[in-house]
Amino acid sequence: MDILIRSLVIFGFLWFVVRIGGKREVAQLSAFDMILLVTVGDLVAQGVVQEDYSLTAAVIAVATFTLAGIVLNSVAFRYPRFRPWLAGRARVVVRNGEPLLDTLAGERMTIQDVHEAARQQGIRRLSDIELCVLETDGAFSFFTSNDSDGSAPDRGRG
Repeated sequence: MDILIRSLVIFGFLWFVVRIGGKREVAQLSAFDMILLVTVGDLVAQGVVQEDYSLTAAVIAVATFTLAGIVLNSVAFRYPRFRPWLAGRARVVVRNGEPLLDTLAGERMTIQDVHEAARQQGIRRLSDIELCVLETDGAFSFFTSNDSDGSAPDRGRG
């Protein structure tokens, strides 16, 4: 039972850290960020199982994390008003070619992140972008002046 409680506490803490950490995809993480994640994983494992290397402890910890994730997803699905709080919300970061620097700062992203994602979609200038949305998963969706023909928007990984 102790492992179950510690798992729930660590899950809640990690969820909170990820939520305030901003919308970054794994592809955007630096080498240092990746090392930090691996280290955090090891520290979390030690904190959850308290050096208990039994198979039962590992199964309980993983099952608790999985179940807690399923519960959060179910709450977000069943109660839509909680969805922005649990998963975040999409944010407009460029409107009519003008970057919304306050929004970017709030997401802890730079204009260079937007430029890079735009280049990956073949967009050379921000002035070509009517709307750029930072999605809840950290990806950018671009709507350019060329999208007026009704085609699907470019969705870039950013």
